[in-house]
Parts: sequence; C-alpha cells; structure tokens
Amino acid sequence: MNFTILCFVLLFSGLVLAQYDGGSCSPDTCNLLIDFGARTEKLEAMETRLEDCENQILELRNKEQTKVIFSAVATAGEKAIGPFDEDTTLIYNMVLTNIGNAYNPSTGIFAAPVAGVYYFSIYYHAGGEHEGKLFLYKNGLLMIATHDHKSNSDTADNGGNAVFLQLQQGDQVYVQLAANCHVWGSDIHTTFNGFLVTIM
Repeated sequence: MNFTILCFVLLFSGLVLAQYDGGSCSPDTCNLLIDFGARTEKLEAMETRLEDCENQILELRNKEQTKVIFSAVATAGEKAIGPFDEDTTLIYNMVLTNIGNAYNPSTGIFAAPVAGVYYFSIYYHAGGEHEGKLFLYKNGLLMIATHDHKSNSDTADNGGNAVFLQLQQGDQVYVQLAANCHVWGSDIHTTFNGFLVTIM
C-alpha cells in the first residue's frame, strides 16, 4: 500500500510542476492536491487499522491453538504412599496425558503456561488403617481438600474433589499428602488432573 501512495505522490507532484506558474498553482490543481492529501491520510489510517486487525486475528488464532490438558497417577508398585511425618508434595509420576507439558512428573507441580481459568480434580484410594487426606494448593495457598477418617471397620475408602481456578502465567498448582496420612499407589486409583478452560 505504501508503494501505491508513493506513486500517487509522484503523479501529483508532476502535475504541480507541469502547471506551476509564477510560484502558484491553478485553483483546480490546488483543490485536487488538498483532496489528495486528505485521501492519503485516510489511506494511511486504513493501513494502520488493517495491521491492527491482522494482529488481533493472529492473537486469536494463537489462543485457539493453546491447549493444556494433563492427567497423571501416583504409583508406588501396588503399595501405600505414606504416611510421612510432615505434609509432602505428592508426585504423580505416571503421566497419562500432558498436552502442553505444563505438568512436571518429577516435581508433581503444574505451572500455568498462559493466564486463564483452569479446572483441576484430585482422586484417591486408601485403606482404613490411616487417614486419607489430600490438599490442593495454588502458589502455597490451600484451595481444596479431600479427606477420610481412620477406621478399623472400613477397610478401604475413595475420595475426591474438584475446583475451577483463575491462574496467571507461571502460577503453580500441586497436591500435598497430609502428615500421618496415606493413599494407595496403584496404576489406576490416585490421580491429579487438569485442563485449560478459557484464556483470560
């Protein structure tokens, strides 16, 4: 578009020179040049708006292409994980799905790659000889928990909870096993899951 504007400028400059007479131009030529100047400004404004629209379209496409989904299991070879003397970050070491690679199976921590609203769920299976208690944290702040009491008569329990969280890029979400509690470490029972619902 800049090349087109340049061509018009050269064309009308030639017209002015051709009709130049004693340092002035004819009324028709002057009016034409004024009109041309106004149209040139409109063209430049339209070009700027077009570039802004193209950038917005690219940004929307990038947002649509951002997919974050993970599901992981805490495994320990068909035996209990815990109890520990203190609250311990639970490592969900068997990754079933990790689109976007936002979940780290070495640390058990999910780090938000983009700002948005995310959905998280936690589930566990545990025996009754110890309490079963999990906490889900966002940047060190407790968001939700799931819990079952110790029982001599109830030999096995399942628990779970879920939450929507608004996260900023880099926010961390993780699960801790409460002190003196345990969960079952099979390949199918104790899971940590999450996905991006919408970008903010």
